[in-house]
Amino acid sequence: MSSSSELEKRPAVDPHDEPSVEWGWHGTFPKGIKIAGWLSTLAVFGLLIGNHHGRTENIWVVLIGLAMAAMLIRDQVRSRTSWRR
Repeated sequence: MSSSSELEKRPAVDPHDEPSVEWGWHGTFPKGIKIAGWLSTLAVFGLLIGNHHGRTENIWVVLIGLAMAAMLIRDQVRSRTSWRR
């Protein structure tokens, strides 16, 4: 039977499975994700340029672009007011 002290000694992630654990970095690219989000939002608004016969496509593109921008702004505000940085 294992005791709790033996469980505490073992790492949660095996370094052979994920080598980045050995040198301490094990995360994501928060700035890169935000930059990609804004570039994607600009690309969505770029879809407004084109040969559209009706306004329905434009309404959907604008609504989706605004929703993406709102989520990015909300994430930015949340990260600034968070006690965890």
